[in-house]
Amino acid sequence: MLLAVAGYVGGALPGATATRVWHSGAGALTVVLWLVGTAAMVGAWWVLRDGAPSTRWAYATAGLWTLPLLVTAPLGSRDVYSYACQGWVYADGGDPYASGVAAAGCPWVAAVAPVWRDTPAPYGPFFVLLAALAVLLGGGLVGTVVLLRVLAVAGLLAAACCLPGLARAAGVPPRRAAWLVLACPLVGVHLVAGAHNDAVMLGLLLGGLLLVQRATRPAAPGATAGALVMAGVLLGLAVSVKATAGVVLPFAALAAVRGRLTPAALLRDGGTLAAGVLGGLVGSSLLSGLGLGWLGGLGRSGDTEQWTSPPTAAGMVVDYVGELLGRQPAAVPVTRVSGLILLAVLLVLLWWRAWSALRDRDGSAESDRTRVALFGAGLALSLTVALAPVFHPWYATWPLALLAVTAARIAWFVVPCAVAAFLALPDGTNLARLVKAPGAVAMTVLMVAVAVWALPRLRHPPQRSPQSSGGATTPNRP
Repeated sequence: MLLAVAGYVGGALPGATATRVWHSGAGALTVVLWLVGTAAMVGAWWVLRDGAPSTRWAYATAGLWTLPLLVTAPLGSRDVYSYACQGWVYADGGDPYASGVAAAGCPWVAAVAPVWRDTPAPYGPFFVLLAALAVLLGGGLVGTVVLLRVLAVAGLLAAACCLPGLARAAGVPPRRAAWLVLACPLVGVHLVAGAHNDAVMLGLLLGGLLLVQRATRPAAPGATAGALVMAGVLLGLAVSVKATAGVVLPFAALAAVRGRLTPAALLRDGGTLAAGVLGGLVGSSLLSGLGLGWLGGLGRSGDTEQWTSPPTAAGMVVDYVGELLGRQPAAVPVTRVSGLILLAVLLVLLWWRAWSALRDRDGSAESDRTRVALFGAGLALSLTVALAPVFHPWYATWPLALLAVTAARIAWFVVPCAVAAFLALPDGTNLARLVKAPGAVAMTVLMVAVAVWALPRLRHPPQRSPQSSGGATTPNRP
């Protein structure tokens, strides 16, 4: 409720966007309400990080926490207004991938953050179709924002329905998985109140992965091919919302294999899944008439420079040192490209690690395969978030959704989510801007420490460990 009030006092309401929240008449009140409310949510979430009293209790409590956030102003960013304008451009007959919303003449451009007014849409055609539908049915900016929030809540509800099945398949208590995902402050503030399309992506992604898991159960082998195609369609639509969902696909292919994991089996079942993915991508592209133009907008998502992205932080540190030596800053683009190259290499190594862990096991260990494959997918999303050119707090919900249903140890991804909850103020102001140089140095040091600790562990596949007291086996993991 404190966060909801802060949203109305100083949230991302339509209108002028140049004034910082603390420069407004109610700035001090907004910041106090926001920080106290965030601290309360983070503290309560942390206390039950090992699991709520029951799965039903977790759902009910998270639902109650969400209610005030359903009726407040957009929180944490102004991206929902970008969605609205991109949907308006398409509904008006334009191409949101050809130009920014300002050049296209969106009547609501004043509500869009200035940095995104001249950039093309970086989202896939399926989400553009959804945004255009919200514009047509909304009848105005407020109505469009409400419907975009409804879409986000629908995506979150779909994800919530999939969590217990995925958790049980991976040997994780559903009450813990449900609590970690649904009660996370990032989910309520950014996915619900902020109406970010990440919620839609996660709903499709978890739905597709759950179908993959069910298709490989020995109980219904006759339905495997059709279920895998349908799972692939959902995964393809997830990619057609945000391209980052694509890093999960190779691991989903491992989870899709029935019986012993061999190249032939991977080609058979992974190929069936890939056909569905291709159908989802091609279908949404053809239905929208936009083709693959959205891929060009992906390169503009890193127009801002913040130390919260480790590669960007490293480049900033190099530039600071260079300025002391009289050189012009030019390292950030280089470190960003280097980060993407490193990401590609690590994703290949991570997939090979999962393949190596599973290829010699017989077909009876279906739960083990699901756990290893989905845990690998969660790590892949973690690496994607860590090595991307830009980081926003809600990005942390991507790996959270998969790690919550697979990971044995949780502190290493719960702590970053808790910290990320404090990075943005209700109007979208990024607090990281206040400490650029110290933040860049601290992030660079942390990145080096994590690399020294984690990289040697990627060389060894996870091993099966004895059964825990709950009856589930868990692989040794980072």
